[in-house]
Amino acid sequence: MTANLGGGTNSDAEGGLVRHIPVMLAEVLEALAPQAGKLILDGTFGAGGYTAAILEAGANVIALDRDPTAIAGGRALVQASNGRLSLVHSEFSRLGELAPAEGLDGIVLDIGVSSMQIDEADRGFSFQKNGPLDMRMSASGVSAADVVNRAKVSDLIRIFGFLGEEKQAGRIARAIEKKRADEPFRTTRDLAGLIEIVTPRKAKDKIHPATRVFQALRIFVNDELGELAQALLAAERVLKPGGRLVVVTFHSLEDRIVKKFFVDRSGRAGGSRHMPMPVERAATFDPVGKGMVAASEAEAELNPRARSAKLRVGQRTAAPAEKADMSIFDLPDLASLEKLGG
Repeated sequence: MTANLGGGTNSDAEGGLVRHIPVMLAEVLEALAPQAGKLILDGTFGAGGYTAAILEAGANVIALDRDPTAIAGGRALVQASNGRLSLVHSEFSRLGELAPAEGLDGIVLDIGVSSMQIDEADRGFSFQKNGPLDMRMSASGVSAADVVNRAKVSDLIRIFGFLGEEKQAGRIARAIEKKRADEPFRTTRDLAGLIEIVTPRKAKDKIHPATRVFQALRIFVNDELGELAQALLAAERVLKPGGRLVVVTFHSLEDRIVKKFFVDRSGRAGGSRHMPMPVERAATFDPVGKGMVAASEAEAELNPRARSAKLRVGQRTAAPAEKADMSIFDLPDLASLEKLGG
């Protein structure tokens, strides 16, 4: 088979690129400026849309994905790349370990769940498709069912309230506790059905009442905020001077983390929040453009996934990387996944 390295419009037998439209592709390519001789890391390979376009522009790519299904689906693209694509099964938080010693010319991260994962009912990401209450991107570890069936009510309230920004978090968590005492939650329909009863949809509501809870569980199960924070710190260490870090987010919590990082590393933060007096710090990233860029109305019409997309870009300076301090992100202290694994 001949793989299409252009825009992900062809499909291979194992899934293929046709199943996913890369969000803000034109803006991502403009920011990365891929060309022959450059090495770009795509930390969220997915269906390969960004990677295929970067390869077509002439650059070499190291692509990562924690989802084994995505890795299997990318084999045809690896074969068609003539050695210019290395596809690695890994979380993008480990990109610092996987980058070559000479560094990278660019990094792109497309944060969040992929349309491929949502479309597969047996992955349990969507309340619109009945399947196991799973949501694990890596297909291993603690599942969403483990969290729903074992977490304390106080922890569920914090997870739903912070990660899902769900105003009815307390009511939903207490209803879950009551129902699981009789029978555990096993499927997406089990959970979505209960939420519909507890918080029925009003005529003015634009989203399904289970949307925020499912979002919160997915982010928690996959430690998406922690993964993002670690990836940003790792990118600072492995990008060459002049290298670009390009991040596309789909949720306000994710965008907030990226914004905090770029502000802190640009020197505009005036030093650590733990220090009483600001200190002089050399910027490790210079902002590119005017800050956050949203997807165009035209793209949002064609691709619903792009409606909430936000892009931020930073360019690495020659200053040494700062200490990898997770405290700059102010991540919440939520329940431990390890305690739920049992």
